[in-house]
Amino acid sequence: MPTLDRDAIAATAALIAPYLRATPIVEVDAAELGLPPFPLTLKLEQLQHAGSFKTRGAFANLLLREVPPAGVVAASGGNHGAAVAYAAHRRGVPAKIFVPEICSPAKLQRIRDCGAELAVVGDLYADALRASEAWASERGALPIHAFDQDETLLGQGTLARELAGQAPALQTLLVAVGGGGLLGGIAAWYRGAIRLIGVEPREAPTLHAALAAGRPVDAPAGGIAADSLAPRRVGERMFPLAQRFVDRVVLVEDDAIRAAQRALWSSLRIVAEPGAAAPLAALLSGAYAPSPGERVGIVVSGANTTAVDFGPP
Repeated sequence: MPTLDRDAIAATAALIAPYLRATPIVEVDAAELGLPPFPLTLKLEQLQHAGSFKTRGAFANLLLREVPPAGVVAASGGNHGAAVAYAAHRRGVPAKIFVPEICSPAKLQRIRDCGAELAVVGDLYADALRASEAWASERGALPIHAFDQDETLLGQGTLARELAGQAPALQTLLVAVGGGGLLGGIAAWYRGAIRLIGVEPREAPTLHAALAAGRPVDAPAGGIAADSLAPRRVGERMFPLAQRFVDRVVLVEDDAIRAAQRALWSSLRIVAEPGAAAPLAALLSGAYAPSPGERVGIVVSGANTTAVDFGPP
């Protein structure tokens, strides 16, 4: 089992770098987004291959683990499936992706475009996960978990390593949470060096519920961001990292997420899917209020959405 520390993340970053984009940051006055004026740093991970941070973890799995002739299999709300499909295509291995019926059309198309075999199964991520586990057992394919896998966490941690070099003065970072793979990887890199704030939809409070219970527990799995931020429970592997290094988790309403999507588009022409807009929603709604002079960042984690429709070509 890999060690989840900075050395392991740095080694993973070197391994997967040839397959990734180093995504940029943009520093803006928060007043542009309808907030009081303060410097705000946005990590634009929606510009990553396959449209989200998940591509980091997908390549980490394919390059750190032995892939059998049967290829790989993944369950996903959409982004992880698109990332695994993309990584498998680049590496020339077969991929089967299971998604629930709530998967957005944009994410389904991403998966198809990468040539993976696609199966739409059940209502929620948990249904797709069960189907993927059965497939892996039957066919001998390598399962790549969306968040509860050490290699996945190492891959996602490379985002934090990259960001630390781009914005070394950052004091606080707001990160959306579904299963917790991104926040767990980021926590494994920063290890308390900055304040980490998890952001969840009120209708899918996986980490919030786990921290209250002292262990991962089942939570509701609904809301506007259900295709990216609504597994039944947070990952076992990231939970100790969250307990130790995450300052708090705040909850946001669906209306606040919609408002954040609109603000990103109207002010900065940034397209963000609902889950990716959740960190800004926390600022806009006051769920997280920075102190005067606090240097705050948010991760815009994905853009696989049809919210901006330019019509037929």
